[in-house]
Amino acid sequence: MQERGPAPALSPPGRDRGRVRRFLLTLVVAAAVVVADQLTKTWAVHRLARGPIHVVWKLDLELGFNSGASFSLAQGWGTLLAALAVAFVVVLLVIARRTRTTLMAVAIGLIIGGALGNLVDRVTRGRHGAVVDFIALHFWPTFNVADASIVVGGALAAVALWRSAPPRAPEPRAPAPPESPEPPQ
Repeated sequence: MQERGPAPALSPPGRDRGRVRRFLLTLVVAAAVVVADQLTKTWAVHRLARGPIHVVWKLDLELGFNSGASFSLAQGWGTLLAALAVAFVVVLLVIARRTRTTLMAVAIGLIIGGALGNLVDRVTRGRHGAVVDFIALHFWPTFNVADASIVVGGALAAVALWRSAPPRAPEPRAPAPPESPEPPQ
């Protein structure tokens, strides 16, 4: 009987390490967003309860609670929004394990971190599934660090997808008409 050696790897080892590094980067970015979001919300709840702070131009820090989704849609649906956030995070984690670029790993980490930051509020803050919002521009709905991370992550994901799209083949040119011989003179 003949013995066989070890089976060859299904993918090159360097490629697997790159995917693992990008997945870990996604998790680190997500964790950093959750920590920053929760620290700023805790500060906002304690400090802004005494009144708003004017920062500059139209930027104020004002305490608010949103029991709905973005732009205060679906008010009072905190439990359903929390369940949707959990499902969304699970899907993004599956996608993150397969991401091929560092930019996409960071983008997904920002989105996951933002979703988890708001999910923590819905579960732990005791305001009927409300999220703490405190950054007020007065021409845009009041938001928080988690919301900003989701928006920035979405924009980065769009850039990453645009950069990774295969280049389009040039349009075929119509052949030039044959040159007609010049009439004799």
